[in-house]
Formats: sequence, C-alpha cells, structure tokens
Amino acid sequence: MPERDDLLTSVVKVQIKKSRHRKYGYRRICEILCRIGLWVNHKRIYRLWHKKGWHLKRKLKRGKRKSTGASENACDRKPSEYMDHIWSYDFVEEKLQNKRKVRVLNIVDEFTHECLASEAERCFKSYAVADVLRYLFMVRGCPEYIRSDNGSEFYSAAVKDVMDEFGVKPLFVKPASPWENGYVESFNARMRDELLDGEIFLTLAETKYVVDRWRMDYNHYRPHSSLSYMTPAAFAQLCIETDCRRTKRSMMDMSIKYGVERMGILSQTLD
Repeated sequence: MPERDDLLTSVVKVQIKKSRHRKYGYRRICEILCRIGLWVNHKRIYRLWHKKGWHLKRKLKRGKRKSTGASENACDRKPSEYMDHIWSYDFVEEKLQNKRKVRVLNIVDEFTHECLASEAERCFKSYAVADVLRYLFMVRGCPEYIRSDNGSEFYSAAVKDVMDEFGVKPLFVKPASPWENGYVESFNARMRDELLDGEIFLTLAETKYVVDRWRMDYNHYRPHSSLSYMTPAAFAQLCIETDCRRTKRSMMDMSIKYGVERMGILSQTLD
C-alpha cells in the first residue's frame, strides 16, 4: 500500500469506529469525509476498503414471495411525485431488557424520505395514532394520501375521522403484501439494522429518547443513497426552494377550520 494512503487510512478508521457509522459502507464514509473537508475519490476509498477487509456482512437472501402484490395502491404503481404527496406509516416492535414489548410508530414522507415521527409506546390504540396524525397535520401540513397496511389501528374510526377532517385520503395495500408499502418498510429495516439491534433498552423513557435522537440523526446527518447522498432534511429544503411540494392551506386557515369544527362539536354536546 502506498505511503500516501497511511494518513487516509487512519482517518477512515476513526470514522468507521464511530457508533453512528458502524453500518456505513465505503460510499457513505466517502461522503462523510467530504463533509469534513477531505475530498477523496470514492474509488480510492473502495481500494482501501477492499485491502483492509472492512466489508459489511451481506444479508441473507429471502425466498421468493408467493404473491405479486401488484395492487393499485402499491408504492411502485402509485409513487409519490412531490413533497407531502404521499406519506406512509407502520409499526416496528422492540423488547426492553425485562422482555416487555414496545411498539414504535414510524411516519415517512415517501418523496423526501424524511421520518416525520417515531413515537414509542407500550401499546398503540387507535386514538393515539389519530393524535399523532392530527399533530403532524397541524404542524407540517397535510399530505394528499397516506399509505398503510390493513392493521386495525389504521382502519379505526378515530383515524378515519382525522383524515376526513383534514381532507387526507387513505391508501391501503393488499393484505399480506408488506412490499407494497416499501418506503416505510425500508425505513423500519434501517432502524432495526442501525439502531434497535445494537441497543439494550432498560425503560420506555430511554427508548423514546434514543429513538427520537436517531430519527433526528437520520433526517439531518445520514447520507441517503437514493437522494445522491443528500440528507432527507436537505432534500426537503431543496424541494421547498424549488417549489416541488404540495400546495397547502396556510396554517392560519387550518387552525381556524380546526377550531371552528371543535367548537361546533362542543356546542352540539352541550345542547
């Protein structure tokens, strides 16, 4: 190995040993080096990667799926075309050290790949899912569609009422076809691989804190290969600057409409 690579090798080793980089390949490490001011061709990083044996373990291939899952609401048949066009959400499960289950609700913008929410609870009722959606609709704005599987939490009347209230349409994928909801399933796999499998959670409060910090890191630090190694937050800002987003009502109009509807329900209850 040339002597000029000795300094580069030591720098790459420092980056690889960081806990947040433990699942990064050579292309993401090359992007991280560029961020810190070390402009290196990815081919040179690959050569070092190959000689030092820093390869990540390959995942085992699964068997062929029995169903094609080519329904009209599948992510490849109805893709997102702009920011806040289609969101998707799903649950991922984890266990605490005492073997108690924790469920994490992940909501993803399919166009920008941002994780809009990662809420951890021991169990999620339909009203809790509705509350998370209502908060996001009020703070970020409403998507046109939300894609999900056929879980009871997503089919509930509470969630349907919130969607009808804000004018959001559901997209339910074909039963037993998780690949049709591929964006959030891919995000769940990244969370499992890069966070959950490497942590031991003692309490629910610790789980909430660590999951939320990882979500912020995913949005603002982790290079995303399908976004030309931009972060999802940077890509979302680019969408805003280029007007590649859904035309939405102003926050004032949304707040007024929401307040009027709540007051109408309250007056009917009092009557």
